[in-house]
Amino acid sequence: MAHRIYICSAEGNTGKSTVALGALDTLTRRATRVGVFRPIARSTAERDYVLELLLAHEGVVPIPYDDAVGVRYDDVHADPEGALATIVSRFKAVEDRCDAVVIIGSDFTDVGSPTELAYNARIAANLGAPVLLVLGGRVGQGQGRSTSERLGYSDARSPEDLAQLTELAVEELEREHATLLGIVTNRADPERLQEIVEVVAVAAGQNGVRATGFGSAAEASVATWAIPEDPYLVAPSMQAIMVAVDGALHAGDPELLNREALGVVIAAMSMENVLTRLTEGAVVVVPGDRSEVLLGVLTAHSSATFPSLSGIVLNGGFPMAEQVDRLVDGLKAGLPIIRTELSSYDTALAITHTRGRLAAESQRKRDTALALFEKHIDGQALLDLLDVARPEVVTPLMFEYDLLERARHARKRIVLPEGYDDRVLRAAATLLARDVADLTILGEEIEVRSRAIGLGLDISNAEVLSNHDFVHVTRFAEEYQRRRAHKGVTLEQARETVQDVSYFGTMMVELGLADGMVSGAAHTTAHTIRPSFEVIKTKPGVDVVSSVFLMALADRVLVYGDCAIVPDPTAEQLADIAISSAETATQFGIAPRVAMLSYSTGESGSGADVDKVRRATELVRERAPHLAVEGPIQYDAAADAAVARTKLPESEVAGRATVFIFPDLNTGNNTYKAVQRSSGAVAIGPVLQGLRKPINDLSRGALVQDIVNTVAITAIQAADAS
Repeated sequence: MAHRIYICSAEGNTGKSTVALGALDTLTRRATRVGVFRPIARSTAERDYVLELLLAHEGVVPIPYDDAVGVRYDDVHADPEGALATIVSRFKAVEDRCDAVVIIGSDFTDVGSPTELAYNARIAANLGAPVLLVLGGRVGQGQGRSTSERLGYSDARSPEDLAQLTELAVEELEREHATLLGIVTNRADPERLQEIVEVVAVAAGQNGVRATGFGSAAEASVATWAIPEDPYLVAPSMQAIMVAVDGALHAGDPELLNREALGVVIAAMSMENVLTRLTEGAVVVVPGDRSEVLLGVLTAHSSATFPSLSGIVLNGGFPMAEQVDRLVDGLKAGLPIIRTELSSYDTALAITHTRGRLAAESQRKRDTALALFEKHIDGQALLDLLDVARPEVVTPLMFEYDLLERARHARKRIVLPEGYDDRVLRAAATLLARDVADLTILGEEIEVRSRAIGLGLDISNAEVLSNHDFVHVTRFAEEYQRRRAHKGVTLEQARETVQDVSYFGTMMVELGLADGMVSGAAHTTAHTIRPSFEVIKTKPGVDVVSSVFLMALADRVLVYGDCAIVPDPTAEQLADIAISSAETATQFGIAPRVAMLSYSTGESGSGADVDKVRRATELVRERAPHLAVEGPIQYDAAADAAVARTKLPESEVAGRATVFIFPDLNTGNNTYKAVQRSSGAVAIGPVLQGLRKPINDLSRGALVQDIVNTVAITAIQAADAS
């Protein structure tokens, strides 16, 4: 039977999807097959965006959307008992495919009353799923909603109000015989988190809930947590605002419609008064016949001295003069300009009532939600409550999570030289949101930050540094010239060289301004690593810089080396690569059992290539007698226990190898790609090894997650080197 968790709330607009996403992400760290189930879907007319968000999460069992839905609201209204039976039946079909299932209760889009919570409680009881109850830390829509200009904003509930809500909700759950796993107060007042945790825990305990021992308050009888309000998570996107005002995109970049609006400004006044009211991320409502205000707002948005806006809404349905349209096009601001027929009042009302939502297309919201969950919810305690034991297998997702956790604890500064690459900016936003590392991004600050804002990314906590910065260039040039004087390098040549982003980043690492560097998304491997050969050099006792790929298979992680750097290593270099690769394996929690690969096993073959591997194996045993190493050995004998029993029955490595050393780059590079493509393995790397300080290269086809993983690896290497 799969582990289950039922996430539901006592009302609407609690941000339950944030908790569901966090719980799902937490479960994928421990369970190998995690599924998602929605007992009651929103409607038949449109797909449920919460369910789509969770089904798209990495590591989730690929269940078709329709299979992950129990019934619709109409089914519950028509026949509650029959709908419940259908839900149970459809859930069982999902459960059969999974080790754990996250079940998301209904959203109170239909009947906002205790009746809906009671029905969710009945479902949970019938599915045998303990309930993680989500309380809303904000006053609901129409219940004292603030008139603030911040979109999505509402006033905070007091701890006393939350205690009362807790008592009512817990009574409802108990009445339907549902088991309470824990309580999360979401969107809570950031100034009163601890007080809210304690008050809610006591209120739940007064209802006789069985103690779990994981509450934050000493007297707590149930696990309780609180997640603070984050304005960005409740902010609507420009796309949602366009729908709300029944508008159409008149001008601007359609991709920027995904950017969230953090405030609204009604620009029905003179331009100088409009300018004083502009705020970062605001949407500005401009009457369609006030072209001078429109042009003024666009100019302010393009100016470095005014906030960056999210969009403009032209209301009233007035036609735009041809010459004004031409002028707007020529400004090339990219800012979305939406036209609507509504009046100023109705436009403002529609915008302020537009709800933000956590959806799959918003990377920043997803990163923010996961970061909030990780910071404020004890994931280990939640897993213990669900009694999810750590499995023996290690999936790619588990391995990637462990990388991020180790990097987070290491807290190193990594320099990213390619600040003009969108993939790098997206990866930087994720790394910063998840507190994985401190970052320095190279590039002109106004250009890099403007592009990030345009992409809807938050890199505010990153240092953005120009590789032409006079002070740094002067220092780096003097140091580089001193080190390369024996090669005839002059100070002027050094000044020109160190302004190259790879040299600039490498000098930062060498002089202690950064702990490591990750580059290569837009540059060749040679361009990325050449400066490190000149400046950083190899570790003592290491003669060659090499690389490995961490190959995350379905159930384990293997190390492949060298697949990227040394074309045709000598026996001495091959031994060096093997020892470095074993050290890298140990560094990342992989017990090294080294297979020195060849086209023959043991004494069965001869020839120059086999003799090279045989000699390299002898050198490894001499230089690292503690290592378990076998060679020459064929891949099948190294990886398959049945083959190993036939070819090398006495070997402690054969059939159990974790580190595979290829005889040359041709073999290694082709093999890692063949395994990656044919088995679906996640190839993390290349990870460079042998340097005194960590510099890592990216493939020019690197995905955002590849960059995130490589930064985490670099941070871990830096921590071990310090």
